[in-house]
Amino acid sequence: MGSMYLVSGATGNVGSELAAALAGAGEPVRALVRDPDAVVLPDGAEAVTGDLNHPETLAKALTGVDAVFLLPGYADMPGLLARARDAGVARVVLLSGGSAGSGDLTNAVSRYMIESERAVRASGLPWTIVRPRAFMSNALRWLPQLTAGDEVRVQFPGVRAAVIDPYDIAAVAARALTSGDHEGRTYEVSGPEALLPRDQVAVLGEVLGRDLRCVELSDEETRAELTASMPAAYVDAFFDFYVTGTLDESPVEPTVQQVTGRPPRTFAQWARAHAGDFR
Repeated sequence: MGSMYLVSGATGNVGSELAAALAGAGEPVRALVRDPDAVVLPDGAEAVTGDLNHPETLAKALTGVDAVFLLPGYADMPGLLARARDAGVARVVLLSGGSAGSGDLTNAVSRYMIESERAVRASGLPWTIVRPRAFMSNALRWLPQLTAGDEVRVQFPGVRAAVIDPYDIAAVAARALTSGDHEGRTYEVSGPEALLPRDQVAVLGEVLGRDLRCVELSDEETRAELTASMPAAYVDAFFDFYVTGTLDESPVEPTVQQVTGRPPRTFAQWARAHAGDFR
């Protein structure tokens, strides 16, 4: 039996790709879930229950684990990391975000990432931090519109981002989990090109064989849509990023190539891999 890896967020965009990558490589992987009967995990992955907001529920999940993949923003990150350290965990890989580099605690999104990074660095555990750009999988939010017709309303239409496939974020995280060569590093990871939202819509239309129309929303329309789906502090945070311009996600980073030995996937590759999700 090799090292055991615990993946939090194992049913999410990155965690599911990471669990699949580890299991596919023959690594023992434990997937942290709330309801093991309600999820489908990759062959070889073991479901284990626990609540990261309540570290006391994680005793079984952490038993025998060598390295943990952790999402940011839980209620007691220092307590959670102390539990992991006391259980004998030897390494932690934290998923964070590019805005954590700003140090701006007045931004609600940046704040939970910054505080999570600080907790990891202070934990006494060897750590790696992964800061991805916007996810390609965010395009799945257009699914209800694409079910209704061929019109796609896009928010922040003038903002370019070197969007990244969660598959590539997971590939970097897998290397960091399974090797000590990445300890103490903060990796900025991006896709291979900076795209506008309308570029993504055009690629998606081509892949799906549909004549999609991109409707670019004003800031007022964007704020109204976001306000209907998230807390006001998070709406303000995204306007700070993309309207005030405090976050630039357009630079293309070489990290995926450097860490994994292959280039990151293009948006067209992501769209082809997930075309079935849009049908």
